[in-house]
Amino acid sequence: MSLPKFIVGMVFALAIVVSWSYFDGASLSTILIRAVVCAIIIQAGYFLLVFATIARSPPVPADKTREAERGAILDKVPTAKS
Repeated sequence: MSLPKFIVGMVFALAIVVSWSYFDGASLSTILIRAVVCAIIIQAGYFLLVFATIARSPPVPADKTREAERGAILDKVPTAKS
């Protein structure tokens, strides 16, 4: 899930929690507490999702990464004409 989609979803979820609390007749402090708890739970879920995605990805040997980076750098260096 991309960050913009996450932010939009989080805003909608918090709006639902706030409106539900307001129509339920909760006090302003209760509404604020519910919104903060909801935001913390959503943030923790997103962190766990990203962590699981990174943990599931297969490890890449450092030599392959290093060689790929060197190749990309060497491709950008202009060669001297003789």
